[in-house]
Amino acid sequence: MLFREITGQKEIKKKLIQTVLDHRISHAQLFFGQEGSEKLALAIAYAQFINCTNKQIPPGDTANADSCGRCHSCIKYQKLIHPDLHFIFPVATTKRVPRKPQSKDFIEDWRKFLLQNDYYGSLHDWFEFIDIENKQGIINAEDCHDIITTLGYKSYESEYKVMVIWMVEKLYYAAAPKILKILEEPPEKTLFLLISEDPELIISTILSRTLLVKIPKVTYEELRDWLLKKFSLKKAVAENIARQANGNLKLAIKRYQHLEEDQINFTTFRKWMRLCFAKDIIGLISFSGELAKIGRENQKNLLHYALQIVQSCARLQYNQDRLVLSAGEEMEFIQKITPYINSANLTSFNDLFNNALYHIERNAYPQTLFMDVSLNILQLFAKISKK
Repeated sequence: MLFREITGQKEIKKKLIQTVLDHRISHAQLFFGQEGSEKLALAIAYAQFINCTNKQIPPGDTANADSCGRCHSCIKYQKLIHPDLHFIFPVATTKRVPRKPQSKDFIEDWRKFLLQNDYYGSLHDWFEFIDIENKQGIINAEDCHDIITTLGYKSYESEYKVMVIWMVEKLYYAAAPKILKILEEPPEKTLFLLISEDPELIISTILSRTLLVKIPKVTYEELRDWLLKKFSLKKAVAENIARQANGNLKLAIKRYQHLEEDQINFTTFRKWMRLCFAKDIIGLISFSGELAKIGRENQKNLLHYALQIVQSCARLQYNQDRLVLSAGEEMEFIQKITPYINSANLTSFNDLFNNALYHIERNAYPQTLFMDVSLNILQLFAKISKK
């Protein structure tokens, strides 16, 4: 990971680079920020820069210094296979690892997970990736012992050995004492980079031994420009995603990946509401049959989208326009439908779509379900029209 590949964060990059150039690298640092921020990406870029053998430092412009990306160290860092780069992260038992799981048992999965998610994957995403989302993943005593053993060896190739502990708030409290001494007095040329989303949940004895590096949200403009450059989007689309993501790069990537799905949901929902408003019973019977064929997951996605529209209508009703994260045709549609999804029936619409989700989850017959929902919407619209 190169510094220049990371969106914004100019001040953070500048400070990190300067610590290397001034030979003032603190041995234990905690990078923390909200979900979807660049804390892990920055930590790895920092470690790569430290161990790069051909640092690129523009004359008179040290703030834009970076790794070369071409030396043996950089190439291995970019594949996350450098022998002096170590990772610890929350794990739990699986069918493949039924007893005493450790991070090293999942290291190949971990590398794939980071590279596939551009370093922005969440804790839930990770648990889902290794199929433990129904368990409580932790950093256990075995991993703490492994930290001590691993860092007791000499470095293989680079000047610094780097230990990245991801989501350190998941460190099991009974295991924490095992690493306090090495965290406070590590072997020479050893760097701990701890990653967290909520420092308040970190065991105090661990927190007190680290230098805090707060990673702020990227700005709307930075995120918009990043989307334009990375995905070659139309400006209006990039602006809409940047507003919706609110500084969360993980969410921005997810929104980009679901652009086509969102457009389908918008077109489908708009058609549905128009049929209901026109009291077109024959059309609704046919439409309900069409929805029955799209599959349960797509039906659930449509209902979740419907709830988002209800929420947007509520925000317009209560003069919170700036919180409506829509644009273009979608925004025009929301503005037109808001008089009919208003303070008098918001709760009814919300309950209607939530109940439909509940029954879809329990394998209700979809054509009957959507027809019933449509008739209820038709009645809600009719009551508003009479006023």
